[in-house]
Amino acid sequence: MRILITGSNGLLGQKLVKLLSGSEEVDVLATSQGANRISSQEGYRYQSLDITSQTEINAVFDDFRPEVVINTAAMTNVDACESDKTLCWDLNVNAVKYLLAASEKHQSHLIHLSTDFVFDGEQGPYREEDEPNPLSYYGLSKYEAEKLIQQSTVKWSIVRTIIVYGVAENMSRSNIVLWAKEALEKGNPLTIVDDQFRSPTLAEDLAMGCWLIAERGATGIYHISGKDIMSIIDLVNRVADFYGYDKSIVNPVSSSSLNQAAKRPPKTGFVLDKAMRDLEYSPCSFEEGLAIVTEQLKSVADE
Repeated sequence: MRILITGSNGLLGQKLVKLLSGSEEVDVLATSQGANRISSQEGYRYQSLDITSQTEINAVFDDFRPEVVINTAAMTNVDACESDKTLCWDLNVNAVKYLLAASEKHQSHLIHLSTDFVFDGEQGPYREEDEPNPLSYYGLSKYEAEKLIQQSTVKWSIVRTIIVYGVAENMSRSNIVLWAKEALEKGNPLTIVDDQFRSPTLAEDLAMGCWLIAERGATGIYHISGKDIMSIIDLVNRVADFYGYDKSIVNPVSSSSLNQAAKRPPKTGFVLDKAMRDLEYSPCSFEEGLAIVTEQLKSVADE
């Protein structure tokens, strides 16, 4: 099976490359903007790709002829999307149009990553058939891409996920678990929202969910996340508990007092029944995920 991964330098992209590159049954082409950030070059090929260029996308598809495309590339900084709407739309909507056109030509199965931010957070946890109502420009751009995909004639799957965390190489952005661990370790006072609820997702679990969809040829929308729903402050406190850090430095604050550019949904979280039934998806608990992160941080330190 020829699998094209976009955004392979990102956290999920790197986990997909690692998961699939060792497999005999898969030929992987990893693509991302700029140079490859993954140190191991074994078992896959890498090519630089600007997904906002239809010409580049067409060239890659014509050359590789992917049977499956896993689109992990996106602009995901929610506040930055609010302030640079043009770039957000280019990366999150126009790029998807180009991928759809190329997928249609080559009859590729497009697996597209989306987000809990397509929902307004009033009725979480959410099932796949619940009605989206995004609050932010980021959420709107991701919902618009979902609609384009659903209206297309390609074989498609949409994977919605929530707060992805884990360890990867040369990351341009951290994630909440690593950020919280580092801040708690330093003992700096933390001010954390107590009125937003999410299901943090281990990057390995998400990568496995994408592979299960590809392997089974499953189509439609799938909610793939961690199984535990918690407030953001609870997440930080659980990180503190796991590593034995002082929780007294963690102070609650309401979302409204932060003056963030983009509105966040108050409570998301997913009902995972469909993924568990169709794909036999089986995510880690949050603490099991932290144990995996700990091992990976040790091996990074040992290198």
